[in-house]
Amino acid sequence: MLATLDRGILGANRALMILALAAMSVVVFVNVMLRYLTAESVVWAEEVARYLMVWLTCLGIGPLIRMGGHVAIDNLQDALPTPLARAVRVLVAGIVLAFCVFLAWIGWRFAMRTMVQTTPVLEIPFGYVAAAVPVGGALAVWHLLAVLGGYVRDRRFEEEPELDPNAAGSL
Repeated sequence: MLATLDRGILGANRALMILALAAMSVVVFVNVMLRYLTAESVVWAEEVARYLMVWLTCLGIGPLIRMGGHVAIDNLQDALPTPLARAVRVLVAGIVLAFCVFLAWIGWRFAMRTMVQTTPVLEIPFGYVAAAVPVGGALAVWHLLAVLGGYVRDRRFEEEPELDPNAAGSL
């Protein structure tokens, strides 16, 4: 049951990322085409694209943790014997977990405080934009906990056949 919930959360996380990227691409593309073809532009396009980028970035934290895609310096782990390397990984995972929990907590406080402010063009509460931070932090905690055992034991992350982090850098 927990595995089903985990797959559901990961699937929803990915779907929201795809939706945000697609929406951002369409809004920017349409606005650029309008600007060059008609000398008019959509007033709210830049603001929407910016806020979608914020959401996309925050939603991407967790899946990237899950795949081991964040920047890491592994030299110390490589130089240590296995038991000490595991201890270092426990320490690293604890620090990352604490940061993600802090991000969710402080992000929630910030989002609640900014609900009274509105965005310049859309005039929606800024708290909806700021809510990306606690949502991203909470999802990062979930995704970290999902791979924590394999990471600490074997320095292993989740693998996806269609996503190869090593190949991505070679493009």
